[in-house]
Amino acid sequence: MRVWRGRVSGLAGPPILAGATLALSLGAAALLGATSAGPSAADWLLVGRLPAGDVVLSVPLPDDSFALRYRNSLYGSLAEERFTIDASGRLVLEQLASDEAALLGEYYEIGQRPYRAPLWDARDWVAPPATQTALQELPVLATLRGQRSLIVEGRAPIALWSLAGSERATVTLVAEKAP
Repeated sequence: MRVWRGRVSGLAGPPILAGATLALSLGAAALLGATSAGPSAADWLLVGRLPAGDVVLSVPLPDDSFALRYRNSLYGSLAEERFTIDASGRLVLEQLASDEAALLGEYYEIGQRPYRAPLWDARDWVAPPATQTALQELPVLATLRGQRSLIVEGRAPIALWSLAGSERATVTLVAEKAP
């Protein structure tokens, strides 16, 4: 894995920035479900289960996306793993985001150097993952240390560590069809 450290420098001229901003805006609209193909937003619930199978979370998705947010212990800043639900219900990692560009390069295999997020984004830097990842279920280490939270548009963040408890620190997320 090639590691990139530091900040992005040498910004391009205004015409290139305008084109990049438009491309980022269009990409973000697709990520947020504006051009969603497949099942409608009302079709999916994100369900969280403890290792024993107990359901501790069932959240309707207003669109086909969600994020996992955590606090990085080294940088102390927030990072997000952003997912969409595909037509078969798999959780697809679409984008990585962070308050620190170096965090993305050091902790993830990314497909390109991190770039500035659009102004409306909660994080400062974003990057695509290096490889396509689609999972039927996603085990999430949900401890107080990382303060991992589920982010669903239109809702307050859901603290996963408070659902898991200290003795059972894993919550497994799956997408299920809404009844």
